[in-house]
Amino acid sequence: MSGHTFKEWMIAVRPWSFPASAMPVIVSLAYLFACHEDVNWINGIWALLNIVVFHAAGNTWSDWFDYRHHVDAEDTYGVRTLTSGMFLPKEIFRLSVLLLSLAVLAGIGLWLRSGMPLLYIGIGGLACAVFYPYLKYHALGDAVIFLAYALLPTVGTVYAGTLQIDWHVLYLAVPVGLITVAILHCNNTRDIATDNRADIRTLAMNIGGKASVWLYCFEVIFPFFWLTGCIIAGILPVWCLLAWVAGIPALQNVRMSIGYFKSGPAAIAGLDEATAKLQLVFSLLLAVSLVLSGLLS
Repeated sequence: MSGHTFKEWMIAVRPWSFPASAMPVIVSLAYLFACHEDVNWINGIWALLNIVVFHAAGNTWSDWFDYRHHVDAEDTYGVRTLTSGMFLPKEIFRLSVLLLSLAVLAGIGLWLRSGMPLLYIGIGGLACAVFYPYLKYHALGDAVIFLAYALLPTVGTVYAGTLQIDWHVLYLAVPVGLITVAILHCNNTRDIATDNRADIRTLAMNIGGKASVWLYCFEVIFPFFWLTGCIIAGILPVWCLLAWVAGIPALQNVRMSIGYFKSGPAAIAGLDEATAKLQLVFSLLLAVSLVLSGLLS
């Protein structure tokens, strides 16, 4: 795999999407800081780096799979690493296998440093990455993303850091995971016409463009009310209200999504990247609020 610039390789792995995988782990690490005294931070950082490599492998695997099954074409939106001829299919395939192999080896190392529950979590994450394209084609992509980038990484990170299963971290997985799912969902909403041509089914196709836009709005707004409810119930510290600052970009994204009603897919061509940025801001604020809680309580 030679003859390409570093910038081109970065385009291939789509680093702008990495907040979707990294932020659930970072929020989980902040949760550990706030709630636990004895944490193996090496394991925590290990989990963070490994899920990013898994994500890069998943991005390239999905691109190769979509190109092979004619889901991506010259007139589709998104990254055009294959449709533009920037990379050959075999180059993206080899890159994906290399990244996935590195992630599996690192995952085995983390499992050996922790215990059996992490093996099960890792196998679940691997299955999500490998079978994601097929499941996405059968309207299950949203569910897989919520599992792979919300439920599994939060529980797995807490276990890696403490050697204990702490289900309370799922209160944080819900808002973070919904925004992550929104990244995929706005993509699928934008691509309804081209996905229909490729003879696949997504949730956005099943419910239609208008309902998909309203579902996206729910996915990026409800997390703020979920956090508030958890704070009122005494589940999360009041510091978590700091995450409401991210309501500003969330409302901007909602406004962009509603443009779909008037201008169609072109109006939300960049909404996936904007949603990834929202994920970054929301989760960083949430992580900072948990760290502040740990420092000041």
